[in-house]
Amino acid sequence: MARINSNYKNLPKSYLFSEIARKTKAFSEANPDMEILKLGIGNTTQALVPAVIKGLMLGVEKLSSKKTYTGYGDEQGDTRLRQALANWYEKRGVNLEPEEIFISDGAKSDAANIASIFDQNSIVAITDPVYPVYLDSNITSGRKIVYLEALEENNFIPNPPKQKKDLIFLCSPNNPTGAVMNKKQLKEFVDYAIKFNAVIIFDAAYSEYISDKGLPRSIYEIKGAKSCAIELQSFSKSAGFTGVRLGWTVVPKDLVIEGSKTGEINQIWNRRQTTMFNGASNIAQEGGLAVLSNEGQRQTARQIKYYMENAAIIKKGLESIGLKVFGGENAPYIWVKTPNKLTSWEFFDKLLNEAHVVSTPGSGFGSMGEGYIRLSAFGSAENIKKAVESIKRNLKI
Repeated sequence: MARINSNYKNLPKSYLFSEIARKTKAFSEANPDMEILKLGIGNTTQALVPAVIKGLMLGVEKLSSKKTYTGYGDEQGDTRLRQALANWYEKRGVNLEPEEIFISDGAKSDAANIASIFDQNSIVAITDPVYPVYLDSNITSGRKIVYLEALEENNFIPNPPKQKKDLIFLCSPNNPTGAVMNKKQLKEFVDYAIKFNAVIIFDAAYSEYISDKGLPRSIYEIKGAKSCAIELQSFSKSAGFTGVRLGWTVVPKDLVIEGSKTGEINQIWNRRQTTMFNGASNIAQEGGLAVLSNEGQRQTARQIKYYMENAAIIKKGLESIGLKVFGGENAPYIWVKTPNKLTSWEFFDKLLNEAHVVSTPGSGFGSMGEGYIRLSAFGSAENIKKAVESIKRNLKI
């Protein structure tokens, strides 16, 4: 008899962003003449830069000729792109072999799948609040989960666990809080992982938003990290590939855990990808190569600056009316404490009803997110300014 995976019953009844969409739609239908200003979901809005469009068009053109047509590519990714990424890391003082870099259709997929190469009984440590995919993917696999509290008192940077855990999911710059780990804080986790033979799954998808040169943009900037950490990365937020879909995962050959040999975990992930993944789009990978070109880097850097200027507008505007605001300096997310002890969903409703602004309730990211909302800088400057002015003018605190 076929049975469902009962672990799915342990998930929240509604996916966070689906519930936001439902509430927003209901408000819009009840108020058809009102403009709704969306600062909720972190979806990029600006057009792809010219260098990237040129790269994508090249990918399409190659498919139009029998001489340059390509079907299935290497599941691990285009050799040229893997080498280009290794060069990109080298400029940041991180030495990686192309064979340690695996191209994917985005960091979210790999974040959900990466734990599958580790023992089913692994104990997983996840920060709270947390990006839902880390939590939900481990709930559905039936793993035991413990939480690392990221509180206002510790600047939303959790401490390493006190007891032995097997897998640790970290995200810096953090989604949703906008907090960024410094080298000392990240080293504490690396030292912990080495001591307890644990593996850190480090999501660096927002690393390009770090402007402070003293903050690490890759976990491999920390000595010893290649022996204990896997890094997830993406072009989604750094180059607007949210719909194009392209990312990568770094699995160093030096990564060794109990019962494994040097290079074995790298080989197992390779086996997983070649078995269950046909590789990223060859068109998207041409776009990725364009992102990494000198002109692509210059153009995407300007786009990142645009979004961070939006973040500054949100942060300054909300602080001007007395709200307590975090993030928005080295990350595109702004984490706002709800006033008057309102719950996250109460403040979501208040912003929507009074200012017609859509936010993301912090409670959707975990119990420690209760009492906060997340705002995103990924809008047009025009809409960001409208939203902030509407909040300043209409929100009754």
